[in-house]
Amino acid sequence: MSNYVVLSPSAHNNTHVITDRGEAQGDNIQYSLTYPLEFRNIQSCYPIFFSKSGDTGEFSPIALFGFEKNENLFLDDSGWNAPYIPMMVERQPFLIGYQGTDDDLKPIVSIDMDSAKISEGIGEPLFDKHSQPTEFLKKMMIKLESLHHGHEHNKGFITALIVEDLLEPFTLEVTLDNGSNHQLIGYYTINEDKLRDLDGPTLADFNSKGYLQPIYMVVASYARVRALIDKKNALSK
Repeated sequence: MSNYVVLSPSAHNNTHVITDRGEAQGDNIQYSLTYPLEFRNIQSCYPIFFSKSGDTGEFSPIALFGFEKNENLFLDDSGWNAPYIPMMVERQPFLIGYQGTDDDLKPIVSIDMDSAKISEGIGEPLFDKHSQPTEFLKKMMIKLESLHHGHEHNKGFITALIVEDLLEPFTLEVTLDNGSNHQLIGYYTINEDKLRDLDGPTLADFNSKGYLQPIYMVVASYARVRALIDKKNALSK
């Protein structure tokens, strides 16, 4: 469970954040939410698929790290072995929340005090001796701001995919070298046939809104499934 509270120098002057990566820090996750603004970096490391909320029916893009729950094939003894880590992972244990009325919502920075990354003496301090944000915290706040903008852009992106019926469910069957079988179900991909059939005005509209490049980054990312299988095979020997 998470325990998010509003970040403040008075309450968190001695709070530190552990920046090491590993299972002990909660990084053994199968996937993470991601946003179109980082798809270029994501597709160089991870497959990008879409998940659908069982509660709301809303679609969200995700970066896939493994084939099973609580499996991150990019973790090893040295930490997270990949040149890029999704921003939704990097922002932890912080989150942007909102205070105020519906007409006057103001973003605030919250911190999960139950996160395994929280420490009172190890890691990066959040405030200096003058109760001012440290360089570490300033960088995290910039990431949070980028995620806020990415979330807003993602709403239009997902809506455009749905309107053009570009999302389709798929099942991935994986047979490892040791003969064991794994099935990846419940995710969605881009329907490439329908993508090819989009007319000129629709493609121009997608391009003007910054949606076209992310779509092709998603398609390109499917090549990363092979790398995941190779990692899984290496662990299964």
